[in-house]
Amino acid sequence: MAVSQISKQISMSQPSVKERITKLEEKKVIAGYSAVFNLREMDRGTTSFILVKTEQCQEIIDFCREAREVTDLYRISGDFNYLLKVQTSSVEELAEFQDSLARLGPSKSLISLKNILENRIVL
Repeated sequence: MAVSQISKQISMSQPSVKERITKLEEKKVIAGYSAVFNLREMDRGTTSFILVKTEQCQEIIDFCREAREVTDLYRISGDFNYLLKVQTSSVEELAEFQDSLARLGPSKSLISLKNILENRIVL
């Protein structure tokens, strides 16, 4: 979003907005900027979450770093110890991906039906 748009939305001058943004960048509150991709247009519109139980921790980390389907990897507590966020073109591709993951331990997949909130940060 342009500084001019932010300025209008919050009723503050553009130089003041720019100065505050710069301060937030310097304090590392704003760590960077990124593009938002339309995954459906990239033929990766099926979002799934896979729970994995494994003792091969480094192997799953390496596997996920190499797998283009994995967008996020979390170490979690509970019955499973890893949570993967996966983007595939279809449920069939998800099944193939999960088959390739089987050598690392048991897993359970959850397919997202609808994205309601994503990347939400409340200040």
